[in-house]
Amino acid sequence: MASNPTPEFRAEAVRVALTSGLPRKQVAADFGVGFSTLSRWIQQDRRNPEKPAAQSDLEREVAELRKENRLLREEREVLKKATQFFAERSK
Repeated sequence: MASNPTPEFRAEAVRVALTSGLPRKQVAADFGVGFSTLSRWIQQDRRNPEKPAAQSDLEREVAELRKENRLLREEREVLKKATQFFAERSK
């Protein structure tokens, strides 16, 4: 990446890091920037008072949905295992 990334590039990297659920080291590598650089951008973004409230609400909702999705996947796996257990036991 060039030494001076555009504000749009920085904003996209921060957005992906905060909403994708991927490890930040992976996001940094994907964008071709250092982990510390990405971390600094995230800190600056969180301190930015000009950030629209709707965006932070959206990020919060995405995080809640990811958490719910993870919980539902775990519950589904438990139900699959229970189904297998009882199917084998009934034979």
